[in-house]
Amino acid sequence: MRVANPQNTDTTDLFIIGGGINGCGIARDAAGRGLSVTLAEMNDLGSATSSASTKLFHGGLRYLEYFEFRLVREALIEREVLLRAMPHISWPMRFVLPYHKDMRFESETPTSRLLSLVMPWMKGRRPAWLIRTGLFLYDHLGGRKILPGTSTLNLKDTPEGAPLEPRFEKAFEYSDCWVEDSRLVVLNARDADRLGARILTRTQVLSAERDGAEWRIETKNTENGERCIHRARMLINAGGPWVGDIIQTKVRLNSTEGVRLVRGSHIVTRRLYDHDKCYFFQGTDGRIIFSIPYETDFTLIGTTDAEHDDPSVRPVCTEGEKRYLIDFANRYFARDLTTDDIVWTYSGVRPLYDDGASSATAATRDYTLKVEAEGGAPILNIFGGKITTYRRLAESALKLVAEHLPGVTGSWTAGAPLPGGDFEVGEVDTLVERLRGDHPYLTEFWARRLVRAYGTEAAGILGKARSAGDLGRDFGATLTEAEVAWLMDNEYARTAEDVVWRRNKLGLRLGKDEIAALDSWMTSRSHSAPAAAE
Repeated sequence: MRVANPQNTDTTDLFIIGGGINGCGIARDAAGRGLSVTLAEMNDLGSATSSASTKLFHGGLRYLEYFEFRLVREALIEREVLLRAMPHISWPMRFVLPYHKDMRFESETPTSRLLSLVMPWMKGRRPAWLIRTGLFLYDHLGGRKILPGTSTLNLKDTPEGAPLEPRFEKAFEYSDCWVEDSRLVVLNARDADRLGARILTRTQVLSAERDGAEWRIETKNTENGERCIHRARMLINAGGPWVGDIIQTKVRLNSTEGVRLVRGSHIVTRRLYDHDKCYFFQGTDGRIIFSIPYETDFTLIGTTDAEHDDPSVRPVCTEGEKRYLIDFANRYFARDLTTDDIVWTYSGVRPLYDDGASSATAATRDYTLKVEAEGGAPILNIFGGKITTYRRLAESALKLVAEHLPGVTGSWTAGAPLPGGDFEVGEVDTLVERLRGDHPYLTEFWARRLVRAYGTEAAGILGKARSAGDLGRDFGATLTEAEVAWLMDNEYARTAEDVVWRRNKLGLRLGKDEIAALDSWMTSRSHSAPAAAE
């Protein structure tokens, strides 16, 4: 990985504010088209919204109720494009939607209003034929070559029905996909770096102002306080929850565009059932949540939709949100969960475009791109977006960039694998067997974890090690010195939190003392031999 020179003030084509999935996706796409790119992230890559998703590539089944057909179709098409590009960090998953005659819509969706008008006797209930119609559209709007279509399940005496209350006798099963969201961000940043972009983490943008046909951007390294001036022909504001703050306080534009901050919280419990399928639960309030097999031994449940006023206030899963998710799940599971079953929570803020919707749930999940070019050099502000459509958002952004920076070449990312993803969908088991054959000391869990995180790069991390001892210090839960050093040198990791909550989820398995020891070791290594990525 190249060493970024903080004193380099040459003019670049693009300066990107924000190291979440949108910023890193745009950086990769732009660098691959030959543009010079600098990206600044004030914390770790993906440290906000992009590491706090529900971890799904999905079309958004419930968005059909809002008639957002373009968004759903684009997302459905993207699922298989992304599966092929990153078969290590994403994989197909089957979703079980238990059906009961009392299923209801959120009362304000366009579908609910229409059904109430033509079939008032339904009183907001979701009839089975309507759900099946929605799933038919879901199967066919985007086309499928890898993912199987919808089927109907009898829940009596089946693994899918075993964890559920007996009143659920029927379910629909359909396909979507899992993704390791924070790893997706890092892999895009790494590929952008490989293609020539400068990725500056722990680098806060203090101000950005137009200077004729260029932008003058001042940054501060949050680790050593060093300040630097950058110049760029175009500025891209991919600040996520801070997009509005950047417009108002960093760039100081008189923009009428607004962002609606919506908090989504999740809880994690010990594993609640034995199969590997996800549940799609519909509530009496019209909302939905997912219950997803997570990190082998756990279950992930989420998400909520709550207004969040201030991006500077760190989002947390409130006691009320914990109770809401537990109560929601308990309407389906035969076993009653309590808050004592929760082993971890996380929460993120979705920066949705403010379309004037009456509720957080109804606010559009589509992305909106706005260019402001009056008064000199152009700025592109990014509102909203979904993990699933990040690559398409980047392509849309580059189309707007091309209108202001002549000579931009065509799109290229659709068939290009991310680092470690240069193998076929469905070959993970083969890679795991090969890795264990070359390194017999690996357990099944250890080998699979490495392949799921690093794909074909896992072998390089292990090198010629013939025993676990050859990998250096053991930090616990299969995390070794060799892996941590690789993450520091190649994936911008600086702290234990970067490693055990974003590069992997071993924080679920490590104790506080073990995490503290890891942090101390990383700090010592950084001081003695600074990592390559600044």
